[in-house]
Amino acid sequence: QVQLVESGGGLVQAGGSLRLSCTASGSISRINTMGWYRQAPGKQRELVAHITSGGSTHSADSVKGRFTISRDNAKNTVYLQMNSLKPEDTAVYYCYVRTIIGYDYWGQGTQVTVSS
Repeated sequence: QVQLVESGGGLVQAGGSLRLSCTASGSISRINTMGWYRQAPGKQRELVAHITSGGSTHSADSVKGRFTISRDNAKNTVYLQMNSLKPEDTAVYYCYVRTIIGYDYWGQGTQVTVSS
């Protein structure tokens, strides 16, 4: 089992920044990929970015150049630095981890609201 605790969401004006954090505990030795999805009202959950245990990253086209994902393996924590936020970034952001056998664990979600 893996438990995830997220923090860092909130309300920000367009053009502002937020940093999300997600710390894993439990069977952390089994974690491979860590990342973030988001879900806006009435829309499907979509991948924002992920990072592998080796440091390879992937980001959605909609956030490239604005969001940066990073990972501190010593702290079992993944970060999402979000800059130049837009109203369309408003969503619930979910942290997830994928284990070495392909099983996913999810955080409880944190609300990000960007006002225009």
